[in-house]
Amino acid sequence: MRDVNSFDDFYRSTSGRLLRYGYAVTGDPGEAQDLVQEAYARAWRQWGKLATHPAPEAWLRLVISRLAADRWRRLRGWRLAASRTGPPDDVGPPGEDTVLLVGALRQLPARHRQALALHYLFDLSVEEIAREAAVPTGTVKSWLSRGRARLAELLPGVADEELEVNDVA
Repeated sequence: MRDVNSFDDFYRSTSGRLLRYGYAVTGDPGEAQDLVQEAYARAWRQWGKLATHPAPEAWLRLVISRLAADRWRRLRGWRLAASRTGPPDDVGPPGEDTVLLVGALRQLPARHRQALALHYLFDLSVEEIAREAAVPTGTVKSWLSRGRARLAELLPGVADEELEVNDVA
């Protein structure tokens, strides 16, 4: 059984040192915080055994070192892959239509945006959206209809055919 109070005391007395150690190992404060957090999570899962360990702080330092080494290995793999493929192509700024559409979508209620995105971007049927949102199909039809109608108001220069304002099956 884990003793919460002894773990809390252990954490309070060692976390500052271990965070400094993680920073020394990684050179990055955010990375150090991630490693130390993961190390303490692992310590908590094994606290029943670790509480009786002769040097639990040393055990945590070992975990932090191993986690850092694992991350360096993964990063090396990513760097190698990036060196083979080269940097990604530059992405240009969004077009005027995209900016207008995103601005209009932001003015819709979240449920309407979700329904429109699932229907038009992921090609989900009304029934599939209803299952995912855990609502009746009529509700999804309403969201789609109201969302398209509001987009038509917000984007007056766009033809109805472009918004696909036909009945939802």
